[in-house]
This record gives sequence, C-alpha cells and structure tokens, in this order.
Amino acid sequence: MPVRTSLLALTTALTVAVASPAVADPGGTPASAAPLAAAFDTAAARYDVPRDLLVALGYAESRLDPHAGAASAAGGYGLMHLTADRTLDEAAGLTRLAPAALRAETAANVLGAAAVLRSYADQAGLTATARDDVNGWYGAVVRYGGAADPSVARLYADTVYDLLRVGFVSGRGEAVAGRPVAPRRGALERAAVPGGVGTLSTDYGPAAWAPASTSNYTVASRPGSHPVNRVVIHFAQGSYAGTVSWFQNPAAQASAHYTVRSSDGAVTQSVREKDIAWHAGNWTYNTQSIGIEHEGYVDNPAWFTDAMYRASATLTRSLTTKYGIPRDRAHIIGHHEVPGATHTDPGPNWNWTYYLQLVNGITGVGSGTVNTSASTLNVRSGPGASYPVVGSVADGATVSIYCQAVGSTVAGPYGTTSVWNRIGTNRYVSDAYLLTGYDGYIPNVPRC
Repeated sequence: MPVRTSLLALTTALTVAVASPAVADPGGTPASAAPLAAAFDTAAARYDVPRDLLVALGYAESRLDPHAGAASAAGGYGLMHLTADRTLDEAAGLTRLAPAALRAETAANVLGAAAVLRSYADQAGLTATARDDVNGWYGAVVRYGGAADPSVARLYADTVYDLLRVGFVSGRGEAVAGRPVAPRRGALERAAVPGGVGTLSTDYGPAAWAPASTSNYTVASRPGSHPVNRVVIHFAQGSYAGTVSWFQNPAAQASAHYTVRSSDGAVTQSVREKDIAWHAGNWTYNTQSIGIEHEGYVDNPAWFTDAMYRASATLTRSLTTKYGIPRDRAHIIGHHEVPGATHTDPGPNWNWTYYLQLVNGITGVGSGTVNTSASTLNVRSGPGASYPVVGSVADGATVSIYCQAVGSTVAGPYGTTSVWNRIGTNRYVSDAYLLTGYDGYIPNVPRC
C-alpha cells in the first residue's frame, strides 16, 4: 500500500513527543526517495535504531509486504507485524499515533516498530554508543518477537541476524548488503536450535520439535481413536518463527501438526500426529487429518520456494506412506476445500501440479547451459514472453531446472518450443535457449 505524503508528515510531527528519548531530526528525506525507503530512513533516525536491522526485521516478518492492512493469523499488522495484544499497543503509546494508522499505514507501522525496539533497548540499558553496534540489539529483537520458549526466541532473532549476515533484496526494492555479525545472545546462547528449534521430532525425523500449548489441541490416540485419511495444506499468513510461537500461545486456540519454512524448507512439529490439531475449522476433518502450515502469505508468490515445496512434499509423502493415504487431490487438500472453511489458503499461487508430482516421487532437478546471441538472457516471472522481466542469466551460465511448464511459443538456438524452465522462485527461461541434453521435457523433472 503506498504511503501517503500527509501521513509521513504527520508521523514526523507527532513523534517529537515520545516516551523514549528522540534524536535530532535528520533534516528530511530527499523528494526523490521511495516512500518505503523514506519510512525506514525517518524511523531509524528518529529512534536511533540501526536502519538495516529495522529492514531485516520487517523482511523476516513479511518480506516487507503490508498485506493491505490485513491481520496475520497471529494478529500482527503491517510489514513490521505489530501485534494487537502487545507491540501495537506499545507503539501507540510511544508514538501517540492512532492504532488504525499503525495497522494500515506503512510509514506509521515502521515508525511504531522502531519506537518499540528503541524502548526495549533503553530498558536493556543500551547507551548511545552501544546502540551503534547492531550486535547489541539481539535482546531487543528477541523481545520484539515475543516468543516465550527459549529455542523459538533464538530462532526468531537468529533469522533476523542471518538476513543481515547474508544480505537480501526485497521485491519492493529495499536492499541490505551482507556483513559479518556476531550477535550477543546472552543466556540464549545455550538454547538448543538444531535445524530450527527445540529437540528433534519423534514422529518425523527431519523435523524439530516445539510443542504447542496444551490449550491449542486435543490429546488423542490416532489412528486407533480416529482414522487419519487426509493431509490439509495451509499457509500461515505469517512467518515461520512467528507461527511456531503462536501455536505455543494459549490464546491462539489454533495449531497445526507441522510448519515448513520458506527459505530452506526447515520443518517444525508442534502437535504429535496421534493428537488432534485445531487447524481445519471442521471437527471431523481435524480428527481425521494432518495439518501442514507453510510460512508466508497467500498473495505473495515470493514465499513459494522450491525448497519449501520439496520439503513439504517429502513430509506429505512420508505421511501418506505411514497412514495409507492416497496421493491424490481428494486426500491432499487445501484449507479452502474443507467443508465450511472461511479461509482461502493455500491460494491461487500454490502449484498443485508441481506439489503432487513431488509427493508422488517425481523429484529430479535438471540442468541446462544458456546459449544466446546476446550477453545475457532475460528471466521472466512466469512461463511466457508476456511475463515481466525479473532478471537475467549470462550466456554460457549453467542453471538448475526445478520444473517445466507450458507457456508461449519461442524460437531460439534449440528450435521452436512452448516449454519453459523454472530456474528459481518465479524465475523462468525458455527451453529454446537452454542446452539440457533433451528435446523438450527432461525425464523425472516435475511439470509446474
């Protein structure tokens, strides 16, 4: 959602009087700066919070997408995920901005997050000099995340610092360059985080175990007490760490058996398979299914990574083997397909064709060498020449092919074809420009 200039001016004016000490006004933002960049510049300067830390926190929470002011499943708002029962109220008190503005307006949302982080830093005793060192803000980031479990708290903060270490470019144009980080974790240095959080699952070996609150599921003895005959696919409308933490909150009154991370496919289990997670909104379906949450938001395809698809499909393949569930769309369903469901997840960006092929064991990854008369070949967001250009690959480069789709017909060095190869998340190139060793489709590489 675009930031209104009037709100940015209002934000700057109203935050002169705040609960935590304010720094000198930075003197305004150049008129040519993008509104999102201006929001981060203003908030970071106003509250003396490291700008890149603030951006990384927002990226970890939402990929810097405000989602039109809609709440996440955990009750968080805006690209900084200000939560209704905690950080939103704190931000309103610190900035004196209305909760409605903090929820819906990007500049206010970012400013509110910066104010909350600064107040946490002040309460932790960070001096002006200490605030210049991003590694000293670890405790403030942990507190912002709100996780009670030490392993989940560390997972949340480590995610933010890993983004600082590696660097990233958001879909909205914000870039953070990677740099060495050595966060001072304090007591959380001893918190166990193997593969993500907690100890390992006893139901599914690759998963970490971070138990949901007993207020959020029903103890049972499945499959003896209830048959298990479906897998239900969900999207969390939130981050991985935030979702795991939400299931541990007794107020949630919701849970899923598993949650899958977007970036690398890490899996955390929150409810034992024998027990009944509260995920489907339909008691019969709850009793007879396994619920799998996926990190991200249904309206932003940037979350739908190949790593996530493949990790989730491997989990579903294991579940269907264990419980004798048919590997078809009648038994592997979306949340929106549960009778009486009010949810839309996993939404139109979820690729059922690709997912079901992975579940059924078509899991190969092909490769190809780029051949173009130009120095680079355009990469498009979808399988066709009409899709926007989202990057390029150099002539002679070797690329991985995760799946192949039918798109617009293109003529190139390797003939005329309608086959397009997905070489990354929402990144496609025509097969006419790739030497793959095959004419068209590659054996054991999924369709998408």
